Amino acid sequence: IMDNVSVITVFTLSGLSNIANYRVILFVLTLLCYCVIWLVNLTIIVTVIVDKSLHEPMYIFLCNLCVNGLYGTAAFYPKFLYDLLSTIHVISYAGCLLQGFALHSSVAADFSLLALMAYDRYVAICRPLVYHSLMTKQKVCIFVFFAWLIPFYLLFMSTISTAVLRLCGSHIQRIYCVNWLISNLACSPSVAKTVIPAFNYTFYIGHVLFVFWSYVHLIKTCQSSNENWNKFMQTCVPHLFSLTVVVVSLLFDMLYMRFGSKEIPQNVENFMAMEFLLIPPIMNPLMYGLKLTKIRKRVLNFICGKITCT
Repeated sequence: IMDNVSVITVFTLSGLSNIANYRVILFVLTLLCYCVIWLVNLTIIVTVIVDKSLHEPMYIFLCNLCVNGLYGTAAFYPKFLYDLLSTIHVISYAGCLLQGFALHSSVAADFSLLALMAYDRYVAICRPLVYHSLMTKQKVCIFVFFAWLIPFYLLFMSTISTAVLRLCGSHIQRIYCVNWLISNLACSPSVAKTVIPAFNYTFYIGHVLFVFWSYVHLIKTCQSSNENWNKFMQTCVPHLFSLTVVVVSLLFDMLYMRFGSKEIPQNVENFMAMEFLLIPPIMNPLMYGLKLTKIRKRVLNFICGKITCT
């Protein structure tokens, strides 16, 4: 038994132990998915940056959501693609901590940005007269700054507290590293395993509750006006869908991590682990790109500028 953190230099990832017969097919499908993620997110990012008419709070938050999608998936897909073609699935100690930090902070930033988008829609529809005074460029920049800073800070502290643990094992039953699974290898109970995760979970559950609270007010306000209801359907439905997808994906993953059953096939486990890295990064830009008129028109105009449209 390894009982000193300094002894452990690599972790073994066991999630891909039974894929020898179809690793090439998985590699091609995964690479295709990763290319689609880059294509749809980069399309939204470039469209918002290039078109000055889209330099509004809602589109700025959306642009950051897409950047975050690329950031989070970059922490997983390159390593996963490499592992699919490799017979040995290991990751360095530092690499494991870095991957855990990036994945956790990406999820946390997702919730921060979705909460900002909910606040933006709440002010725009429920308090339109003060919208421009509350959502100035300076305030939007501050909101975005803290939407990134707070998740990075909280997860940095969590990662540091995990890094100082004395570990009694190096085997991670996953296809990627997660701080909670690393802390499970600790030789004794720690703050990293209990207090810090509990605080982080509570903090971001608060974000989710805030979003749903804002939507209760939005729905009440919009019911009395056809114009507001149309605005709600166009700009808020994609946002609510994005939040639901993220929450459900993470809920499945967290429930499995905490109460997973050995009877679940490895392939199902892997899909549940990948779900929040696959569905939200693709669905978020697609939902907004198809539903938001300004985004859709700009993308179609760009495509028609390159291809002869009939």
